[in-house]
Amino acid sequence: MAKRAKKKQSTARRSSRQQKRLSDLFHETLKDIYFAENKIIKTLPKMAKAAQSKELAAAFNKHLKETQGQVKRLDQVFRMIGKPARGKTCDAINGIADEGAEIMKEFRGMPALDAGLVAAAQAVEHYEISRYGTLRTWAEQMGLSDAANLLQQTLDEEEATDHTLTELATSVANLEAEEEEYA
Repeated sequence: MAKRAKKKQSTARRSSRQQKRLSDLFHETLKDIYFAENKIIKTLPKMAKAAQSKELAAAFNKHLKETQGQVKRLDQVFRMIGKPARGKTCDAINGIADEGAEIMKEFRGMPALDAGLVAAAQAVEHYEISRYGTLRTWAEQMGLSDAANLLQQTLDEEEATDHTLTELATSVANLEAEEEEYA
């Protein structure tokens, strides 16, 4: 008898709260990536300045411009869903950014700095690829095809940046770090 009363109470509590839907999850995740992109805009100039390779610095600066465009696309998506463009603290991106800052501090002036910067940047890219892929899929499922197209544009840029970083790692950064170590 006590079990039934507890089950009824639990069900009543759940039904008294507003039911969350995919649109709510979409909005919350959109706020998360909005925060992340704005954090990245603040971080990329520091990474470009720290980079020892001109190619890596140029890649960070190029991605900074892309990221600014991505924020504008997110602003459009927020308008499409009738919500204000506002971020919410993203612990994941804060943690990844902290790791990048630690690499910049611990490896400053060292042969492996650029390899570490590439690794930190790719952690960011992989997080963003995951978020944008999910948001695009949800937008499609909710019938927000214009939003899905904007999110796909950003996903394409993030994947291209990840590819560029891999190329820089294998053709420059990792080789320089390895040559110095065994020289």
